[in-house]
Amino acid sequence: MNILSEEVITDLQAKDVLEKREKEGELKYEQKNALEILRKFVKADPEKIKNLMEELKLVEGIRDKHIVSIANFLPEDKDELRIVLHKEYTFFTPEAVEKLLETVKKNI
Repeated sequence: MNILSEEVITDLQAKDVLEKREKEGELKYEQKNALEILRKFVKADPEKIKNLMEELKLVEGIRDKHIVSIANFLPEDKDELRIVLHKEYTFFTPEAVEKLLETVKKNI
């Protein structure tokens, strides 16, 4: 198998991809397990997550992997955001942290 491209996607997007592949044919063992877990735990509204990701892109210094992590975990406070961003948390100003949390609260 050759990898043609690589992209960081949310759990919701992964669920959609696997569901489309399931309709096209049988999934491999690992794909079936992943889809089962995603169906069990991913309950977010796709439109809200899309809006959240668009607004998060406007925050200075944020990268795609941060946006995806925030969209997957939907942190509600600074401690949860610190866990989601781990090492990179210190790179964000207090204002940026507040902006990230406000954006999550507004869109979910």
